[in-house]
Amino acid sequence: MAASDTEGAQQQIDEIEALSSIYGDDWCVVDEDEKIYCIKISDCLDQPKWTLCLQVILPPGYPTAEPPIYQLNAPWLRGHDYTELANSLEEIYVQNLGESILYLWVEKIREVLIEKAQSSDPEPDIKKITEEVDEDDGDDFLLDYQPIQEDQIEVLSYTTSESQEDEELPPIHHGNPITDRRSTFQAHLAPVVTTRQVKRVLEKLYENKKIASATHNIYAYRIYCEDKQTFIQDCEDDGETAAGGRLLRLMQVILNVHNVLVVVSRWYGGILLGPDRFKHINNCARNVLVE
Repeated sequence: MAASDTEGAQQQIDEIEALSSIYGDDWCVVDEDEKIYCIKISDCLDQPKWTLCLQVILPPGYPTAEPPIYQLNAPWLRGHDYTELANSLEEIYVQNLGESILYLWVEKIREVLIEKAQSSDPEPDIKKITEEVDEDDGDDFLLDYQPIQEDQIEVLSYTTSESQEDEELPPIHHGNPITDRRSTFQAHLAPVVTTRQVKRVLEKLYENKKIASATHNIYAYRIYCEDKQTFIQDCEDDGETAAGGRLLRLMQVILNVHNVLVVVSRWYGGILLGPDRFKHINNCARNVLVE
């Protein structure tokens, strides 16, 4: 390894240690091996109005020869706002070539969020848009799945609980992550028999800073109401257009499961995956359901 590479590697280590110390719980390691990190940035600590997640990938040549690869994740951030902020970050990089710049980036973003909070800007829109749009995603990949045997899904058919159990947090199982071209997908599953339990599980998952920092948290649930002999079911794309509906279809048509909530987190790694992302989302979900 050349001297400059060694120096760069040490600078990376020092910077990561410093940022972890400065930002505490707002600093998150997404993938240590791939050098993927996420920093949650808000306009204030107490009751933040504007929040943004800065996800960075540190290439081997950073900071001496290469800039960080970054993604700005916020439901409200798009169009002109995105371009303006990205230009500011790139300007900081150019002005500080060869130096560690992540702290400068974080504080610049915080400055922008504080300005937004102090201005007359309306509350951020909670709807996200997907970072990938395909002309024709198709549903062909669903044909690859074979319905699993009844005995494999028996464990998922939980009976309706007593009313006092509505307030209890069901156990949450985390599946094995799948990584492809720096995007990572991971499924989480919980048995649920009421929509209140769905809400509690989602709240609990979002307490995990790594899950909360995901670019998308797609979910679907199906609950069978024995007395009415009907299903309560719903899904959420969380900005990954049509992903929630595909997940629900997997649970309905392919696996025929109920009384279960499945959440799939995706951390976007900067490389567009096209329709492959839907395969990974459904594979994650299928694996955790079969387990």
